[in-house]
Amino acid sequence: MTDKDQKVFMAKLAEQAERYEEMAEFMKEVAQMDDGELKVEDRNLLSVAYKNVIGARRAAWRIISNLESRSDKNKDLITKYKEKVEEELNNICEDIIKLLDEHLIKNSSTAESQVFFFKMKGDYLRYKAEIAAGENKSSDCDKAEDAYKSAALKANEELTKTNPIRLGLYLNFSVFHYELRNNSEKACELAKEAFDSAISELDTLSDDKYKDSTLIMQLLRDNLTLWTSETDQDEDATED
Repeated sequence: MTDKDQKVFMAKLAEQAERYEEMAEFMKEVAQMDDGELKVEDRNLLSVAYKNVIGARRAAWRIISNLESRSDKNKDLITKYKEKVEEELNNICEDIIKLLDEHLIKNSSTAESQVFFFKMKGDYLRYKAEIAAGENKSSDCDKAEDAYKSAALKANEELTKTNPIRLGLYLNFSVFHYELRNNSEKACELAKEAFDSAISELDTLSDDKYKDSTLIMQLLRDNLTLWTSETDQDEDATED
């Protein structure tokens, strides 16, 4: 078993044990080997690891922020604890963004990989923007939009309308416009265009991608329903 194979095995083991920080560290070491483009399985392992690591902090930040806004007692303690979570969240985002810039995007030779990793960069810049303020928030938003646009350019050139990676990109790009840019019109435009164009080519969808693509299409439709409904406008949008 090669060193790379061993690390991938350990990442899978860590995933089964739900030890996502260690899973992320194993896959980070795989990505840093720079021996070519990551296989689809390895790419997905990396994504799952970091999504779980960051997801726990994003959920914690939202809970603590809600408590902070409603609390009259011990507010300074709550704020200090929120800042601790923010620091962890920012560190994780910076870690994966650096990995994307220095290794993953550079080593991607296929359109799918390039779209996947530019989308991933956009996502983690978006997570940074969610908790930032002032000029930092504006800067992170601009960088996230640039990454999403790079992914969209490549996706529109080389991926089919029903490709689940393309659909996932437009799902998250539309969420970015709705939640970070406060632009519901643009969010609905992106989501509707992605959904309608995929519907028109649904009969060309291969069996191996049918489940993933139709699931994301459902999420796009759910968000469109949510965003165009006045009664549900304060609910959180669904992302990939």
